[in-house]
Amino acid sequence: MGLHHFLNRYKPIDLTILEIGFGTGLNAFLTALESVKQGIKIHYEGIEAYPVLTEELSQLNYASQIDPEKQTLFDTLHEVFWGELHPITSLFSLKKRQQFFSDISDKNSFDIIYFDAFGPRVQPELWTNSIFKSMFNALKNKGVLVTYSAKGSVRRAMQAAGFVVERLEGPPGKREMLRASKPSEIC
Repeated sequence: MGLHHFLNRYKPIDLTILEIGFGTGLNAFLTALESVKQGIKIHYEGIEAYPVLTEELSQLNYASQIDPEKQTLFDTLHEVFWGELHPITSLFSLKKRQQFFSDISDKNSFDIIYFDAFGPRVQPELWTNSIFKSMFNALKNKGVLVTYSAKGSVRRAMQAAGFVVERLEGPPGKREMLRASKPSEIC
């Protein structure tokens, strides 16, 4: 609902993605695979305050479930150093940033944000007007933020930050999700 929407709408040859909540690296892995499939260059930055431990990562079976031949790619996403930009494939580069979401100060830097923080019930401080204002500022004009949360307070916080928000059908197990767009007329 974020990547394909942006690709279909704007037909970019390269793009930048920020993930809020790098976690297990699943979104980065799927996006790296998609960059090859679509033939598009993607610069990906993932932010995580508390990186998943190596012992926990070793128990994941994402690659075996998605594409067993890509286990090395998945492992590489976790082996690269934090705070540095790394070319992972010829089309996908990754920079992992260990920081709190409230410390994000990027301006007009990203085409897409995957907002994948723990839900507002668990971590309400990550779903505030000020957090979404910093997300709005981090996006380029016409940028898109997607999240699996569809809670009314989240939608209102996004709108207060300046986003145009739409409810979408959710992925399996979720009834709805939200896509927030930064209007193109914003400077």
